[in-house]
This record gives sequence, structure tokens and C-alpha cells, in this order.
Amino acid sequence: MSTRPIRVLALVCSTRPGALGPVVGQWLIETLTPRAAELGVELVPVAIGDLNLPFLDEEGHPSSGDYRHEHTRRWSETVDAADAFIAITPEYNYGMPATLKNALDYLSREWAWKPIGFVSYGHTSAGTRAVQHAKQVVTTLRLVPLGASVAIRIGAAMQDGRLRPDAAHHAAGVGLLEELVRVAHALRPMRERAHVGSCAGPLAGSYARRLTADDVGQVTVLQRCCWVDEALANDTMDIPALHESPEQVREWLTSWHATGLWRDGRLLGMVRSRRVDTDWHVGRLAVAPDLRGQGLGRWLLRTAEAAADPDCRRIVLFTGARSQRNIDLYHSEGYRPVSLASPDGTTCLTKPAA
Repeated sequence: MSTRPIRVLALVCSTRPGALGPVVGQWLIETLTPRAAELGVELVPVAIGDLNLPFLDEEGHPSSGDYRHEHTRRWSETVDAADAFIAITPEYNYGMPATLKNALDYLSREWAWKPIGFVSYGHTSAGTRAVQHAKQVVTTLRLVPLGASVAIRIGAAMQDGRLRPDAAHHAAGVGLLEELVRVAHALRPMRERAHVGSCAGPLAGSYARRLTADDVGQVTVLQRCCWVDEALANDTMDIPALHESPEQVREWLTSWHATGLWRDGRLLGMVRSRRVDTDWHVGRLAVAPDLRGQGLGRWLLRTAEAAADPDCRRIVLFTGARSQRNIDLYHSEGYRPVSLASPDGTTCLTKPAA
């Protein structure tokens, strides 16, 4: 399971002046915040009325991702960064508000493979018919509606402009959040495979994408696993990858172009690269110990080389002077040792850039 927090948007859907949506939304945030902290969830309240989305005014189909208007681009970025949603919705004439339908219709890819739960409110049906209406729409967008929900009958729930304390509503809200988190974790591999910039990897079901600061936990663990053999081969523990803190890993993730190879939410391998003058430096090539010997390191190495700037003259990398398995791989890929100033105990290898 990823160590990255789950980001949940709590969408207040009603825009009618004097609507109860903000009251219900405030109750939900206050109710869920303690449990969200325990589950590693980032709760983000979003009022659809604050988005300034007119009725759909994009010429192209949302699936194209070609957005002409700034309000659409902002909404796309907000939804794309989320892992899950809770829609706080009233019922209007047996259906969901047009504002929710409009917000859904603006986008396509950004919704895919993310769970959505519902907190509904109303009178006779407590808003449940709006939820049934919304479920028909969200499944078309490949959102995954939950079975858990919260339904609030306003006539019995309101007191002095607030929701009165209710143990059943509290338990239902917490249960919805817990189910939302479980489903969001389960769907994460599908979301990442569909993410812009990802590509198929060399193993069935694997995919590669650029690593970000959100991946710091997985990268830190992979480094600790992979550089033990390096330490044993070179008879030294003075290897940065074995000792870097998550903060140090996060720092280099922002300054290097790092690629991760994933499958089912697990980081299988990685490599990083960046330009130094006219050289393209490659480093931190790592493959999980149980997957070595299947060509993943070679695939990652070639991926890093292919990212080199066109005017770079050489590919440069370092490895332990006694890391014979690494050196054999690099020799087979055309690298040769050079006499460059390098840290003690390491050897530098280069080859011409393509």
C-alpha cells in the first residue's frame, strides 16, 4: 500500500442562497476530521458554488482534455489531484442538483477509478433519490460509488441552524470515510496506470511514470532494500542511499528526473537522471531484490538514457568499484570506465549519448 495520504474532496453541491449544504458540509468535516487523521486522509472542502463553473461551455469533448477556459483547467487540476470524493447533496425533484451534474460533465479522465460516497439531505426521502440519480451518472465516468452513505432527514435533524448531535449519523459518516479509504487504496493502481505521462512497463501489468515527492515513502524503502548488496560487495556502509532520510529523498526527487516502475501499487524499480553541463548523469538504478534477473534494470537504464537532452555528449554514471554485477550490466550496454575524479570507492563509467 502507498504511503501517500489519500486526498478526499468533500463537495458541497447546492448553490441556492440559504441552502443547508454548507451546514451539512461543516458537520461532516468536523465529524470526520479525527478519524481522517488516524487514516492518513487529507479532507479538502470544496463548494461547487465557489468554482464559478458556468453551464458547460467547452467546445471539445471532455475526453479530449483540450480545455479552452481557465475555470475548466482549475477544476481539472483540483479533481485530478484527488483520490476520492464525498458529494454532499440535496434532492431536487427526485434528482441531484444541476450544479453537481454540470461539475461532473466538465471532465472525464480526471474522475476515473476514484470512489465517491454520498451524504444526502432532504425531507421525505432524506435525499436518497438524488443519490440514486447521481449513481447512474458517475458510473459512466468510471467513478466507483460506495454502498455506504449518510442520509439526513432535515426536519428531525436541525436545531438552531445546526445539525443536532446524532450517534447514528456520526457512525454512518465515519463508516463512509473508512469504506472510501479502503476502496481508494484498492483502486490506486488503476488510477495511476491511466494517469497522463504513464507508459507500459516491461512486465505484464507494470507501468512507468515520473516519481514525485508524494512517492518519498516507497522510494526510501526501495533504496534501503537495494543497496544492502552494494554495501556487502564493497565492504562499506558509507552509501548515501542507505542512510538518506525521507526529507533528503524528497529533496532530490524535486531536482532529478526520476522514473519509477510500478505494478499493483508497488514500486518495483527506479532510476534518476539529470543534465550536468554537456553530460547526462544517470544514477540510483534499483530493482527490487526479488525481481532481479528479468531485464528490469536494463529497461530502466535505457529509459533514463532516452530522456537525455539532444545536445548532451555523454551518459555518465557511478557504481561501487567492486559491484561486479552492476559493472557487467553497464559494460554490456556500451559503458566504459574513465579516469575522472570520483568519490572514494566508486568507479565512473561513460558512453557517448545517442
